[in-house]
Amino acid sequence: MTLAESANGAVLRTEVAVTLGALNPRAYEDAALAADATGYDAVFMSDHLVIPERREGSLHQGQEVSPTTPLTDALSYLSFLAAKTTRIKLGTFVYLLGLRHPFVAARAFGTLDNVSGGRAICGVGAGWLTSEWDAVGLDPRSRGARLNEAIDICRLLWTSNDSTSFTGRHFQFEGIRFVPKPVADRSIPIMVGGESRVALRRAALRGDGWLGRRHTPESAALAVAELNAIREDEGVDGDFKVTVIGDVDSPEDLVSWSKAGVNRVVTMPWTSSRTAAKDIEAHAERIGLDPNRDT
Repeated sequence: MTLAESANGAVLRTEVAVTLGALNPRAYEDAALAADATGYDAVFMSDHLVIPERREGSLHQGQEVSPTTPLTDALSYLSFLAAKTTRIKLGTFVYLLGLRHPFVAARAFGTLDNVSGGRAICGVGAGWLTSEWDAVGLDPRSRGARLNEAIDICRLLWTSNDSTSFTGRHFQFEGIRFVPKPVADRSIPIMVGGESRVALRRAALRGDGWLGRRHTPESAALAVAELNAIREDEGVDGDFKVTVIGDVDSPEDLVSWSKAGVNRVVTMPWTSSRTAAKDIEAHAERIGLDPNRDT
């Protein structure tokens, strides 16, 4: 089964989400409530611990974010939104899992999943801002290896009912039981971000899905084909979801994204933070979202 098909061979249905990262934090709540009420599938938040003034040596410049930008702890705020919303999924795009001990991350995501009634999405990535790793005393060259181990540990803690142990290069423990489990005794979906070949392999082999940066249906289809090829070559099967940042301006756009094999498109359909909630409502009506449809 390719990522562009459902189990019965039908073209998949593409959902639409919003990410709050580009908004003024004062607009987060109203934007999320508008998305919840109008049929968006998920709301995402980005993650940084700090934005150092020095960025030399980083993999790329990333978004233009000032070191004085107010940073909101994503999982704390998503847990707040869990109490305010009823149906929308709540996730990170992306959480810098390797910067934390996986016990901390597993507990925080587990709490979010429980207080939200099973709506958490664990979107993770290695990160690009290497000076952020320097600031917390970690070697940025260990980003990928730490992320790999942390993904495995979080899934182990969320799914095992037995005493757990782990021996890796960066994390080791034994005799740990993790309670409570996520809702419905299933692992929280782990979506893995990144555009490099290494990141795509990590997503295809370790993740429950892939998070892609800004794409068109055409560029996303190429990534989906590569993910399919990796999973086929390695004999990996099972449910796998593709989420990318992109534009949706009409119902016809959703058809194009579906044909490309994309399960979810993350949008920012506002002109300013001040108008974000109203813009989200107008966008939902324009593209035909239905809040009563199952997410």
